[in-house]
Amino acid sequence: MGNYLLISFLLFVYGIINAHSQLFVSNQILPPSCPAPDPTLNYRPIIGIVSHPGDGATGRLSNATNVSYIAASYVKFAEMAGARVIPLIYTEPPEILNQKLNLVNGIIFTGGWAKDGLYFDVIKGIFQKVLEKNDAGERFPLLAICLGYELLTMIITNDNNILEEFSAASQASTVQFVENVNIEGTVFGRFPRVLLKKMSIDCLVMQNHHFGISPERFQANKDLSSFFRVLTTSTDENNKVYVSTIQATRYPIAAFQWHPEKNVFEWGSSRIPHSEDAIQVTTHVANYFISEARKSSNKPVARQVLDSLIYNYNPTYGGKAGKGYDEVYLFTPHSSSSSMKRKKQQFN
Repeated sequence: MGNYLLISFLLFVYGIINAHSQLFVSNQILPPSCPAPDPTLNYRPIIGIVSHPGDGATGRLSNATNVSYIAASYVKFAEMAGARVIPLIYTEPPEILNQKLNLVNGIIFTGGWAKDGLYFDVIKGIFQKVLEKNDAGERFPLLAICLGYELLTMIITNDNNILEEFSAASQASTVQFVENVNIEGTVFGRFPRVLLKKMSIDCLVMQNHHFGISPERFQANKDLSSFFRVLTTSTDENNKVYVSTIQATRYPIAAFQWHPEKNVFEWGSSRIPHSEDAIQVTTHVANYFISEARKSSNKPVARQVLDSLIYNYNPTYGGKAGKGYDEVYLFTPHSSSSSMKRKKQQFN
């Protein structure tokens, strides 16, 4: 009898505890379910960066005749905003370059010095591909920096003498926004207003060029003024004004005479701005560009992407010289002269 009463009591207590525990669970605030990602966006964007002739260190790292490089700062610039990078090695055969172009969602033309020969032909050919892809309905952005900016002006005007000389080598500067310019939808569209104001007062951007184009010459050229609109100007060491930021009116193409990537990732010059505001400038430019790349509908086969990513290469540290780039990726493809000639014909 005693055992029966004990068991009955224990079952009664268990029932009360179980009821309370179920009530506790039912009253808990469960985490909300995450909203589905926007199906129109590509959350795994790939950026193609075109390599430039040389080793980026005036022969200190490699003196091979067919070597080319990509400064690691451009790669990190794309990665910081959520993209991966495929190197577009300009000396590769045209069929390889075309295959890689079909793997990416946007392009970066970097700084440098080369304005003719095979490099110019490849840049011109890729630019035409950018236009074709956008005309066909695929969102395909292009970011052109320094030399890339200069090459675009030469290509669009079909004038290799369009550029003027300026003294803006290794110089931090302001940017002055064109009066009454509408920045909505441009690279500056999502910048905080306070940062935009600081950019016109503080030296938050890094200039490193000997050539550019004045506002007068820019506006007088119908090819340039119809393709681009001027967003900002800057002033060189001799107080000469040049156009420093432009954006295409019909295409997702932005071009800078300054270097948005250097503020965060390059340390070779003491003049590069590294303030918190300068870092924010880099961050907002990178976020803008990759947000445009996410609008690309191109989603290639994963294996082809993995085989082509820049992770398959190792960067070389060159920063000990105290000048130039801190890190570069070096490429020395086994290209014959005949394949290089074929490539020139391909992109003409």
